[in-house]
Amino acid sequence: MSELAKPVKVRAEVQWCFHNKPSEMSGKYQVDLCNLSQAAVKAIESLGLSVRKRDDKPEKGWFITAKSAQPIRIYDSNGNDLNNVNIGNGSKAVVVLSSYDWTWKNKTGRSASIKKMLIEELHAFESEGDEDDDDIL
Repeated sequence: MSELAKPVKVRAEVQWCFHNKPSEMSGKYQVDLCNLSQAAVKAIESLGLSVRKRDDKPEKGWFITAKSAQPIRIYDSNGNDLNNVNIGNGSKAVVVLSSYDWTWKNKTGRSASIKKMLIEELHAFESEGDEDDDDIL
């Protein structure tokens, strides 16, 4: 797997951030980078990646999903590691993205790789359940 183009830096809204545990849907660490500006879309497309927009998900705007087999390291503006923080939807980030080609079971593709992610505005995800699991019936 080789990098294809110079990485790009984009600002995005974070949704469905599975940076410290794999998503149950894909089995990978992943994050949706949403509500991308037209300039960000153009920069990401210059990496050979496809940016999507779904009519049934208007809150996402233009977005891309970046996946990884390894945990995604995320930091705050002071350089603090946010690995143990559950990053909630609506958090704002600056992300350095690159792309790589892959082959798996006679299929090929190009995927996004997060080189660096800095959270500018954190909305921590809080579970709606009671933290005292002993009371669950």
